[in-house]
Amino acid sequence: MAQTQVLDTYREVETPEGVELGIRVAGPIPRSMAWLVDLLIRLVIYFGSAIVLGFLGAAGGGLFLLLFFLGEWFYPVLFEVLRRGATPGKEAFGLVVLHDDGTPVGWSASVVRNLLLFADFMPFMYGFGLLCMLFSGSFKRFGDIAAGTVVAYRERETKKRKLEEVEGIAPNVPLSLEEQMALIAYAERFKSWTPARAAELSDLVRELSGAEGEEGSKRLLGMAAWLLGNR
Repeated sequence: MAQTQVLDTYREVETPEGVELGIRVAGPIPRSMAWLVDLLIRLVIYFGSAIVLGFLGAAGGGLFLLLFFLGEWFYPVLFEVLRRGATPGKEAFGLVVLHDDGTPVGWSASVVRNLLLFADFMPFMYGFGLLCMLFSGSFKRFGDIAAGTVVAYRERETKKRKLEEVEGIAPNVPLSLEEQMALIAYAERFKSWTPARAAELSDLVRELSGAEGEEGSKRLLGMAAWLLGNR
């Protein structure tokens, strides 16, 4: 049996309302970079707090331990739930925590995924969590598996994507309004995909384009341009 090649991290999920949503899951490297940013932020907070609370003696030490506990366990929870699924580190790298169905993460799921960080940390420096991500199709660590969550790239809102400048090609068959809109949407999102992903999608309608691979992609772009008036 031929092994299917993973072209990118694009996944399609179905929301509770029955709407299919496309998300791009994040791998270990961007997630590790986001974690380092959050760690640096917490260290700065701890250092500044230690200086101030040091003047309070034993009481200050107790308050520091309380602050450390809250920071390590609830810092990510508060940001993930109250800041649209992203801690400052995730926000810096365009990442967001979602439920498996693509909906925003809630309190219970966020608490579970973050309380299980201790399991992902074992035996040393998130070794178990890294292994889980490498063997998971959606790069999930143990906490994500237990909570039913996934870390994905946040979709950037754009007013309008600039289409590829290609010569218009008239479709060889009449297209319904829905088909025309799908063709234009393909052209609008073309630059956000890898060439392999764009070619894979164009192959699904090779009867329309009359070609495969990159040539099929170019012909679909030409048809979209023709529909938009480039004739």
